[in-house]
Amino acid sequence: MPLVAICGRPNVGKSTLFNRLTGSRRSIVGDEPGITRDRIYGDVEWMGRRFRLVDTGGIVPDDAALIPAEIFRQARVALEDASAVVMVVDGRTELASSDLELARLLQRIGKPLFLAVNKIDAPQLAAGAQEYHRLGLKNLYAISAEHGSGIGDLLDAVFDALPEQTPGEEENSGALEEASETPEGEAGLLRTHGEFDQRETKVAIIGRPNVGKSTLLNALTDSDRAIVSPIAGTTRDAVDEVVERNGHNFRFVDTAGIRRKGKTTLMAEKLSVVMARKHLEAADVALLVIDATDGVTALDATIGGYAHESGRSVVIAVNKWDLVTNRRTDGKPPADKRVFEEQVRRALKYLDYAPLIFLSAAEKRNIQAVFQQVEHVAAERRKRVSTGQMNRFLEKIDFQRASVPMSKRVRIYYMTQAAVAPPTFVLFTDKDVKLHFSFERFLANQIRASFGFDGTPIWFKINAKKKKTEEK
Repeated sequence: MPLVAICGRPNVGKSTLFNRLTGSRRSIVGDEPGITRDRIYGDVEWMGRRFRLVDTGGIVPDDAALIPAEIFRQARVALEDASAVVMVVDGRTELASSDLELARLLQRIGKPLFLAVNKIDAPQLAAGAQEYHRLGLKNLYAISAEHGSGIGDLLDAVFDALPEQTPGEEENSGALEEASETPEGEAGLLRTHGEFDQRETKVAIIGRPNVGKSTLLNALTDSDRAIVSPIAGTTRDAVDEVVERNGHNFRFVDTAGIRRKGKTTLMAEKLSVVMARKHLEAADVALLVIDATDGVTALDATIGGYAHESGRSVVIAVNKWDLVTNRRTDGKPPADKRVFEEQVRRALKYLDYAPLIFLSAAEKRNIQAVFQQVEHVAAERRKRVSTGQMNRFLEKIDFQRASVPMSKRVRIYYMTQAAVAPPTFVLFTDKDVKLHFSFERFLANQIRASFGFDGTPIWFKINAKKKKTEEK
């Protein structure tokens, strides 16, 4: 599909327009200027035609500060790839010198250029929009991204300037949409005999602020897809990129650093944390990034708990390992992998099933291991075990080894796997009670020893015989 870029100075309503055109809440919207920093992509459909849309951060061409300069660099990448550009201005404010500079810059690019005078929320404001003809752009459209007025005229004009899609392309896109509506297409799976064929694995890169998540995304995608800076909280919107490796697609999503609620002050930060949790819930695998220079913190454990409770598969990535091995400048002895892993396992007991990788995103060390482990745990979470196998497995377990009080013990008649992703087992028991955590842990470990399920939590549900009898 052709690509259309939205650009403009900070706080003119670019993200609101992006969300309106894509019919989503993909970009974070707020009154604070400079919320969007990285490039955000989405699809637009209008009157049977489609294009790809990219939202860019607010551009201030002459600002030499690190974050604005990086935002400008990211925006230039979008502009170079775009077939058309929509410049957004705030129709309720006076024409600014930065608008004039940006208009001249965009005109030099030589691509179809449209001026969207935004925030024209009432008819009496429409006359003021004509002031923006001073920018020298003939394709001017007065719109309200918030209320949707004027959007149709803008889209008609943009589509007229884009190259026509060939019938073959439209048929192919329709076939893909039809496939995605089927149960197999929606999940991208063939759940037979414990194997799967998945079109795309979604991986959420999660962790505290400034542990190297954006640097890791850039290393995994071999690009400068995300802005990287030493300033904690640089990433706000979730940045995603698809990588194809050995016939398998990985969609990596760099999420905002998750902090405790009391530590977030700006509304943009609060929203970015909410969005990070939302993207975690939509992922197949959580890549939990830990800063080796800080060790495992209480916040790392909290974030790991989010992934565990949501049923995502987990891979633990210890980043910046190069800084604590042979390059220490603080006089301390080099770190030992075995000792560090023991510390991680002790602090993250509930993630004992998660594989652990030591890497350096900045130096692109051990990046291949991330792909291998993500692909492995994604397959393990969709593994299915037959009821016959589970019952033969039950016969071999010595439940006396489980350190559970007698009053808390249950008798399991048989069990079956009811679901995958995460693997979920139904236990048919003599009591309608919640499993004791020690017994649940013991049973999960026994299942892992026999069938694997590496990197994924295992869930249990109780179906009591006594309860069934009472219902009858």
